[in-house]
Amino acid sequence: MGFRSRTFHRILTGAAAILALATLTTAPAEARPAHGGYLALGDSVAFGYRPGAVTPLPDYLNPANFRGYAEKYASLRGLRLANASCPGETTASMLTPGAQSNGCENSLGSPAGYRTSFPLHVSYPGTQVEYAVQYLRTHPDTRLVTLTIGANDMFLCQDTTPDHCTSSFPAALDRVSRNLSAILAAVRAHYRGDLALVSYYSLDYRDQAQVTQVKAIDAALTQVTRRFHGFVADGFTAFRLASLRAGGDPCAAGLLIPLPGGGCDVHPTAAGHRALATALAVAVALH
Repeated sequence: MGFRSRTFHRILTGAAAILALATLTTAPAEARPAHGGYLALGDSVAFGYRPGAVTPLPDYLNPANFRGYAEKYASLRGLRLANASCPGETTASMLTPGAQSNGCENSLGSPAGYRTSFPLHVSYPGTQVEYAVQYLRTHPDTRLVTLTIGANDMFLCQDTTPDHCTSSFPAALDRVSRNLSAILAAVRAHYRGDLALVSYYSLDYRDQAQVTQVKAIDAALTQVTRRFHGFVADGFTAFRLASLRAGGDPCAAGLLIPLPGGGCDVHPTAAGHRALATALAVAVALH
């Protein structure tokens, strides 16, 4: 790509970003007509989860208390949202009943998980993929499917391997890629519209080892998504840019949930979810 092409691409991307940001901060959702369905899939990031250290227990009994990037994007685009995500979901548990999750239907060493104790945004008896297939079969007006999944697989690898997923990292990433292929094959069997991966962000852009690992995960997920004619909402870059004012620290920039004892949780704040929703708006606009 030549200099002029790169310059034009930067101008086009910047214009789309400005337009997306403007539309995400202007007219209320009730002023816009409905424009079809939006199916959100994935883990706690897609769910809008907040940890117990900052969340009163009764809040978990009402899923409406948890609003993430999917709710923000759907509201401001006038889309009818079905958010099937589950905190702790892995690519394996998303596909197979009883498979090991990181706190969705089960946890390491326990049959208990979020879904066994608290309601999700939508209720369904089987796996998340089974719900997705049923939803897409019965909602032909679906305009968008998004997915954030894979991090919990890697967390499990860290917790179950002697070297905390150092030597096992490539094999774990390969399993995630194969599972994601099966997930997206099931989605594409019943849907031909916009399909977006909302990629993961770094918890600290000053930590090169951590950044390298997140980029490897995102790259693997991106490769599979594009194979199924999907595109990427760049959550990694959205958080990086939004944390520049804090020297590359998303916690200090207010993008991650602060904990009472200091530091931050891994989950986004409302500001973090706005950054992800803006990345999604840019990706849809450019697709």
